[in-house]
Amino acid sequence: MASSTHPDREHVLTLQCPDKPGIVHAVTGIFAQHRLNILALQQFSDPQSEQFFMRVHFGPTEQAGPEGTAQIAQPFAELATTYNMTYDIRPAARKTRVLIMVSKIGHCLNDLLFRMKSGGLRIEVPVIVSNHPDYKALAESYGIEFHHLPVTKDTKAQQEGQILELVKQHNIELVVLARYMQVLSPMLCEAMSGKIINIHHSFLPSFKGAKPYHQAYDRGVKIIGATAHFVTADLDEGPIIEQRVARVDHSMSPKELTDEGSNIESQVLAAAVRWYAERRVFLNKTKTVVL
Repeated sequence: MASSTHPDREHVLTLQCPDKPGIVHAVTGIFAQHRLNILALQQFSDPQSEQFFMRVHFGPTEQAGPEGTAQIAQPFAELATTYNMTYDIRPAARKTRVLIMVSKIGHCLNDLLFRMKSGGLRIEVPVIVSNHPDYKALAESYGIEFHHLPVTKDTKAQQEGQILELVKQHNIELVVLARYMQVLSPMLCEAMSGKIINIHHSFLPSFKGAKPYHQAYDRGVKIIGATAHFVTADLDEGPIIEQRVARVDHSMSPKELTDEGSNIESQVLAAAVRWYAERRVFLNKTKTVVL
């Protein structure tokens, strides 16, 4: 696996199909035939779901022609038919278009925007949606369109309809709930299935409702953590993408627990968004595969 001399022409192939012998040979054979260089390859075969997953980062060699990926379009279309395969080929440098939703807690939003600005995340955020006006100025400081969309039980359908319009208008590929404190309806979950990521303090499962870290403090927990997961109609039960924990002790105040929890939430959400943008996350029934 050598370095590419044409980084602007590098691409990423992702594919998923029923597992059977010969897939790797068939895929890599197409690259070899068309003088395309494999820069990195990850694969996983799940014996339970009997599904095969692959991610290939590839680029042209000096001998490759100027056609880019056009030359392999037909071979992969034929391969997809043979193996009942879903696949995607896209430029490695292409940024994922993200809509961020937030309420009044802004640490995850701030972290994502900073990482985007500094080049740590391969994303672009054309629009931010909130049910509160608090982060309008922050959005504007990044040159991002901000929509204050209040929501009540009676207006939820209308508000979520506006969100879907923004998704369509801005060609959004991923919605990120950066501490958005509203439950999404089954309609929105279905419309954006596999395209909404949420962050949750999942290592405090018995502490529901307001101030979970205060509840954790009262119970003297020794570990806190967070989970980034895909959103489904079942609240906080979507396929998990990433989890991290931190040890805490009796000397820490509720505020210190909250601060530590906020740090973990930001890190975990950023990791999940980065992996999604890099085409590393595959849905595998109730779980994910991250390559």
